Amino acid sequence: MDEPITIDGSMGEGGGQVLRTSLALSMSTGRPFRIVNIRARRKHGGLLRQHLTALNAAAEVSRARVDGAVPGSVEVTFEPRTVLPGSYRFSVGTAGSATLVLQTVLPALAAASAKSRLVLEGGTHNPWAPPFDFLERTFIPFLKRMGPDVSCQLERPGFYPAGGGRFIVEVSPVAMLSRVSLLHRGPIRRSGCRAVVAHLDMNIGHREVGAVCRGLGWSPDCAEVTACPESTGPGNVLIVAIESEHITEIFTGFGARGVPAERVAAGTVAEVRRYLAAGVPVGMHLADQILPLLALAGGGSFRTVAPSPHTMTNIDVIERFLDVRIECARLADDIWEITVEHARGLESGTQG
Repeated sequence: MDEPITIDGSMGEGGGQVLRTSLALSMSTGRPFRIVNIRARRKHGGLLRQHLTALNAAAEVSRARVDGAVPGSVEVTFEPRTVLPGSYRFSVGTAGSATLVLQTVLPALAAASAKSRLVLEGGTHNPWAPPFDFLERTFIPFLKRMGPDVSCQLERPGFYPAGGGRFIVEVSPVAMLSRVSLLHRGPIRRSGCRAVVAHLDMNIGHREVGAVCRGLGWSPDCAEVTACPESTGPGNVLIVAIESEHITEIFTGFGARGVPAERVAAGTVAEVRRYLAAGVPVGMHLADQILPLLALAGGGSFRTVAPSPHTMTNIDVIERFLDVRIECARLADDIWEITVEHARGLESGTQG
């Protein structure tokens, strides 16, 4: 067994992403790691329920030996053995994000030796993680371009703070992920917005989509409001979709007590305007989430808006596990091209 890589969990933005990316890459490469100062830059540091669920899920899938897998732990050692595809059920038990648990184990299962089926329970729509709609329409379609066949089905949404969501993912893997270059989004084919309202006044959703249509100059025909009676608790999510030739990007806003619907919409509108003005295919959130996939594939490139702290932190973690170099080049004011290549390939002038 190789000596564990030491990761400082306070690096960069210092959140749970450092741990999740380390787990995903450790499972995929077989390289053990030790992480200290877990979530050191958060108000309540250490492992919370959703981080512990992701850690235990990674350990179960890769038959890993783990030290420090307890609530509040600020130090963990993870030694993966063999990734075993199969049927799994992972439950966060709170409104903590089940989608982030999936993103932790999915890269390894997408290149495993056989199919897998996962049932994930917990939060599917909360403000601090990719919602299920983004997973279904943006992240998974990108992953499928790299070779594996992945499908997901939402059985019940789980809003913050009640949680209680459930979705199913099926994975047909490939031996090796394929490189992807996504430099242009192509013409926009369709745009629209939808407000989902669970056990709250439906007028909240109507006000949200109305504000989106006014803010983006869209016809009311582009909007819809749907009730969600199957949710275990109250909640509200605003979803804006930009469907282009090469990619669909999803932007979301979440209702919160005391926050006017118009303010929820305004934040989402601002993010959509930035994306449209830049003319790039990859939005801010997708950028950091696809970097580990491209690194495992041995390379790739995409254009996006200015890299976020999450993106830069992910780059630092990835370069600790893999022999790749990730370059961020500014092409214009808010247009950046991010390229992933084998470090040896760059030095020799050939693709790895």
